[in-house]
Amino acid sequence: MMSDLFSGSSLDDDNKAKGGDAELQEFLMIEKQKAQFNAQIHEFNDFCWEKCVDKPGSKLDGRTETCLNNCVDRFIDVSLLITNRFAQLLQKSASGM
Repeated sequence: MMSDLFSGSSLDDDNKAKGGDAELQEFLMIEKQKAQFNAQIHEFNDFCWEKCVDKPGSKLDGRTETCLNNCVDRFIDVSLLITNRFAQLLQKSASGM
C-alpha cells in the first residue's frame, strides 16, 4: 500500500516537472523577446534622437516629429531587409548541403 502511494506521486511529480519545464521555457522566450524589443526601442531612440533633434524643447516641432517618424520607419525597413537577407542566405546554405 505504501509503495502505491509513492509510485503514484512519483509519476505526478514527473508530469509536473515536464509541464513546469515547458512553462519555464515559454516564460524565458517571452522575456527574451521583451528584452530584444526594449533594446530595439533604445537603439531607435539613440540613433533617431541624434539625427533629428537639434536642441530639445518643451514640444516637438513638425519638422522634428516628421524626421523621427521617418527615421524609425527607415530603421525598421533596414532591419527587416537585413534579417530577411540573412534568412535567405541561411536557407541557401542549408539546402546546398
